[in-house]
Amino acid sequence: MNNELRVLSPTGILGYGFPKKSFEKGMELEPDFIAVDAGSTDAGPYYLGEGISFTDKKAVKRDLTIILKAIDEKNIPFIIGSAGGAGAKPHVNWCEDIIREVAKENNLNFKMANIFADISKDWVEEKIDNDYIKPMTGAPPLSKEEVKNSNRIVAQMGTEPIENALDEADVILAGRANDPAVFAAMGIKNGFPKGLSIHLGKILECAAIAADPGSGKDCMFGILKNDCFEIKPTNPDRKCTTLSVAAEALYEKTNPLRLYEPGGEVNLEKCKYENIDERTVRVSGSKFEPKELYIKLEGAKKVGYRTISIAGIRDPIMINQIDDITEHIVSEIRDNFEDIPEESYKTKFRLYGKNGVMGELEPQSEITSHELGVIIEIVADTQKLANTICSFARSTMLHYGYPGRMATAGNLAFPYSPSDIKTGKVYEFSLYHLAKIEDPCKPFSIEVKSIGGGS
Repeated sequence: MNNELRVLSPTGILGYGFPKKSFEKGMELEPDFIAVDAGSTDAGPYYLGEGISFTDKKAVKRDLTIILKAIDEKNIPFIIGSAGGAGAKPHVNWCEDIIREVAKENNLNFKMANIFADISKDWVEEKIDNDYIKPMTGAPPLSKEEVKNSNRIVAQMGTEPIENALDEADVILAGRANDPAVFAAMGIKNGFPKGLSIHLGKILECAAIAADPGSGKDCMFGILKNDCFEIKPTNPDRKCTTLSVAAEALYEKTNPLRLYEPGGEVNLEKCKYENIDERTVRVSGSKFEPKELYIKLEGAKKVGYRTISIAGIRDPIMINQIDDITEHIVSEIRDNFEDIPEESYKTKFRLYGKNGVMGELEPQSEITSHELGVIIEIVADTQKLANTICSFARSTMLHYGYPGRMATAGNLAFPYSPSDIKTGKVYEFSLYHLAKIEDPCKPFSIEVKSIGGGS
């Protein structure tokens, strides 16, 4: 381990799966440890607010069974980040329960360190008082009211809490973590350059997405050295190219030459990418530049309940008037329910084939499709009110008499019955901010426990 550090990334998110043969080929390469990212904010704030995982238990258990049996056989560490999807305490506990099931069923014994990323509201309010909070791009300044309204708040840990936990346990189950941290912590702890460690972690957290063809559901193998790192997929049907690896710096980044991480930036301006064989790329020149230490805070608050109705529109006369029609329906809702405060519900029409993906940012104003998909969405203070408004909006649009209408039958084609779908609670991100701290470990707590086949 002195001259190089070998790491296997099985999948882009724990529970998304990976080919077993690819994993076995990865184990043949003798990794020093296995790491996997288990979460993301990509699925939205609901899972953080509700404290449930966006990944399926059976799928997560399948992945964990394969990995835990392999690390037991090879006696190597295993690091999980952003456990259970959103990385709060309920998510960590959920993942721990699955790990315990796997251990019991396969007679596995190991030490496990849980790292909790939950942040108290008092802690955040104190940071506000000291002017130590700043918003992420597009987020508003943070108020104490938003903090109080939050159901749950987590912080993204960097590598330091994971480095500490590696002194205590073989399996690290971390709450919300910076994506590269679970891959970079081992290298940094063992004296490898921080810039190279984090850059390799940035690529490995997406598993084989940086391969050609790319996939987040296949394995990638990294070899960290003192002056470079090498990376390749374990699946022989994939390969790494200089283009596929370099392009990963564009993934979820506004600047492909800077990776902004807790406590600094990785400067990629002088990076060199070279194929050392048909399937392997060597990367050198990644440099870490220390900055003030900030960690990202994520919080979710409940804003109501949602009911939707999904339908298709095929009439070109209706399609050409769709904006006027939806405006009239909103007016009829307000008129029909004038006794209900307008602030207690919100009406939205998502029009696929017009601007359903980009909304107001859609640069193409002319509708060129022959049909539209429409989602009528109502978010209200109660599920009952959301149901009521959605039912009225759907029936109004179904029978709306627009100018030039040639048929008196329904205007909408419904693929589902019932046509109104109750989706339940709605959450919004209440915190998407950076908090200035001095100690990268202090906000995070570690619990070490013994996991055994008979426990």
